[in-house]
Amino acid sequence: MEASDDTEEPPLPLALTRFQVSEEFGFLLPDPLTELPAPYGPWMDIAHELPQLIVSHQLRARVHQMQQLSTQHLRGREELHLAHLVLSFITMGYVWQEGEEGTVQVLPRNLAVPYWEVSQALGLPPILSHADFVLANWRRKDPNGPLEIENLDTIITLPGGQSLRGFILVTLLVEKAAVPGIKAIVQALGAILQGDEETLHRALEELAGAIEAMSVALRRMHDYVDSEVFYSVIRIFLSGWKDNPAMPNGLIYEGVSPEPLAFSGGSAAQSTVLHAFDELLGICHRQDTAAFLHRMRDYMPGPHRAFVEQIRGAVSLKQHVLSSGDARLRAAFNRCVSALTDFRSYHITIVTKYIATAAAKAKARRAEPSARAGPSAGKPPSALEAKGTGGSHIFSFLKSIRDTTREGMISA
Repeated sequence: MEASDDTEEPPLPLALTRFQVSEEFGFLLPDPLTELPAPYGPWMDIAHELPQLIVSHQLRARVHQMQQLSTQHLRGREELHLAHLVLSFITMGYVWQEGEEGTVQVLPRNLAVPYWEVSQALGLPPILSHADFVLANWRRKDPNGPLEIENLDTIITLPGGQSLRGFILVTLLVEKAAVPGIKAIVQALGAILQGDEETLHRALEELAGAIEAMSVALRRMHDYVDSEVFYSVIRIFLSGWKDNPAMPNGLIYEGVSPEPLAFSGGSAAQSTVLHAFDELLGICHRQDTAAFLHRMRDYMPGPHRAFVEQIRGAVSLKQHVLSSGDARLRAAFNRCVSALTDFRSYHITIVTKYIATAAAKAKARRAEPSARAGPSAGKPPSALEAKGTGGSHIFSFLKSIRDTTREGMISA
């Protein structure tokens, strides 16, 4: 039935549940499952032993012995997310077991086919992404205890020990700190539609506070993650096979495609939070940067991607604040932009420590005659020295994003 031209329905306010966004957990998967149904025991057995299997160079052999399982017994979103998490971690371990000089060209059928099927069902790519690594990879030690790092653990892990655990869980706490800001997006857009300036002002203050809390959470990275372990051991397992000189031809998913497929590795740019905030605040990134960010949306769960698009198509917050002439609204808006700029500046500080400085140390170590092969032996990768694991030229990319964020301020 077609709507008549003269009656336009008023836009509906956003409802978080429509986009699989939780009032309590935001984009995090609420209390993820930690075990798959019995038929998937072979996957879980390998997944729980991953660090030892990789370090002892036995993972590939174990995968080759693994039976090919049907995905038809997986029921519901939670089981699919856990299956995707497990198969993602096994795949990264399989590809990078021997470091960047011992990569493979083919992912075997018994892993590739079910991984592809689960990916298709979730609308996610068949590679480890932020949605697996952080959003679906957490559990409480005490089920009734708080969502604090002391009471949290990962479900599946890779080499990197406590530093890997810290990297995942601190990132998770940044996502959790964003939750009031995600809810503030809905309140702000609803307030504009209703012409409620008081509620809009409150929502903007709430958003600014959430972004500031995200910066506080991010600072805990120093307490829990050793920069040398991150660079030399962990980072390679987050690397993809697109824009990566170590795997220039991509990866053949046997039984899925005879041609190699190329996917980007895990990246903070795959977090829906900052995309949602950028769209709300009307931040316009430069063309090449915007193109990379847009591509990273393909690595988000479909409903989260749709949430960002919905904000993008909504009424312009910036235009509303400008045309209102309200000094309080303008100050609250600018506080949000300023907090987001500060968050991005601090992210550059973190990347400098964990990648640039660590890369310089690793380069010096590589020159030593005792350097050994394979990430398990701590031989740092060199293919992505100047790039992020997602394949971007990391410093020019992050500085460009930070600078265009700052340009989003409304001048008095």
